Amino acid sequence: MESNTGQVINLGSLYHRLEGLRDKRKAKGKRYSLATILVGMFLAKLCGEDKPSGIAEWVAYRGIWIAQVLGLKRKSMPSHHTYRRTLADIVDAKEFEALAREHHRHCGEAGYQVVISMDGKILRGTIDLDVSDGLCLLALYLPGEGITLAQIAIESKQSEVSAAPTLLSWVDLRNKVVIGDALHTQRQISIQIGKAGGNYVWTVKGNQPQLLQDLQDWFDPTVQLLPGMGCPPKDFRSATVTNKGHGRIEVRTLTTSSQLNDFLDWPFLQQVFQLERIITISKTGKTRCETLYGLTSLSAEQASPSQLLHMLRSYWHIENSLHYPRDVTLHEDQTRFKKHSAGHNMAILNNLVLALIATSDFPFIPSARRFFAAHPDKALALLL
Repeated sequence: MESNTGQVINLGSLYHRLEGLRDKRKAKGKRYSLATILVGMFLAKLCGEDKPSGIAEWVAYRGIWIAQVLGLKRKSMPSHHTYRRTLADIVDAKEFEALAREHHRHCGEAGYQVVISMDGKILRGTIDLDVSDGLCLLALYLPGEGITLAQIAIESKQSEVSAAPTLLSWVDLRNKVVIGDALHTQRQISIQIGKAGGNYVWTVKGNQPQLLQDLQDWFDPTVQLLPGMGCPPKDFRSATVTNKGHGRIEVRTLTTSSQLNDFLDWPFLQQVFQLERIITISKTGKTRCETLYGLTSLSAEQASPSQLLHMLRSYWHIENSLHYPRDVTLHEDQTRFKKHSAGHNMAILNNLVLALIATSDFPFIPSARRFFAAHPDKALALLL
């Protein structure tokens, strides 16, 4: 498709999808199309601005250029009140989430990675101690691609379990491995993933007390499972990796077993595992030890101990490559919103910005934003 100025716009581009987003405003008095407002926000964010006031100023300073490349008749640009109102009242967050899912579904090789991380994040900018603990967003994230496949809004961290089935139903789980924290170690979620053709890797903690005790006993060589009998031969397999960085040395050893599959009666269970972490602070020499337990529907043939170690390591990229950049680089938690809808829409926008940057050849997000600030035409090209 070609714009009024001859600008080529890909029919599968984010800009083209934004043009199809429903606009809740009445036609009378409408000065800017919804797509124009959102494109301005995307451009400003890609180039380093995060809050509505900064976004409005960035767009206003480049109003003539933006009007020219988008074929706009009006040269003046929206105020920060327009951006806030757009996020809070004009854009439907559920429709915006569906747009993001559809965009990633047809964007390049998105979804070819095996591991999907599932985790929730509370938007601190929406916390009002008198009214709400803040909006929580549960996301499915591809750590190998930097893409948020799907996201759903819930009112509290405790509601993640009830929201997870709906979230998972939005994604093709065939040949994927869903990894979540102990909160999601639930039978029904495991059944849903298995029936959908996917696999899971769960950690086990106090919310499944009997399951945790069974795993602790199995990996403890001093525990006799049957009175008067010694421990039977076990099929333990182990792998160890050592990582150095950030002033510490971490030795991680994962041991697997397939002998509890029938005993535990857990849906689609193929292996259980014990993960031991020994962390040494280089400067002081102080050491601390941690032991985690878990289970997976991946068989020993599908996932060796070393492969499980790698998968569990990649799971945490949702913290380092999604939650942390949104908070620290894109200042999500510092942007206050009275309405949850505004915070939710800003989070969707941030997810899409991070995904756009992930498609570029920049090792760090701040470096990418500095480059786009100097070359806004390159930022526009990502949208078109």
